[in-house]
Amino acid sequence: MFIEVLKSKIHRVKITQAELHYVGSITIDEQLMDAASIVENQKVQVVNLNNGERLETYVIKGQRGSGVICMNGPAARKCQAGDIVIIIAYASMTPDEAKNHQPVLLFPDENNRLI
Repeated sequence: MFIEVLKSKIHRVKITQAELHYVGSITIDEQLMDAASIVENQKVQVVNLNNGERLETYVIKGQRGSGVICMNGPAARKCQAGDIVIIIAYASMTPDEAKNHQPVLLFPDENNRLI
């Protein structure tokens, strides 16, 4: 049996752009992706602290060090520039593996840069 557990979280980043007329996804600064152990095309959950929206999408690599967090496609209707979100990635593992698992938790600054 496998269970879903928190793998990594990018806590309280600011949406920098919302591009409605783009193929759906979320663009994340590659530096944040690497630090959070998130890979391109991975499924993530995005939780919007401004309006309570929760959605799932996949990740597109953004320019390293840019601080970009851009909601693309239909999800752009659920977030706007300036909103604060939490980006969550999960992993499937056995309960025994989960007991020893340590998730990666990032707390970037107000410009979406690593502290």
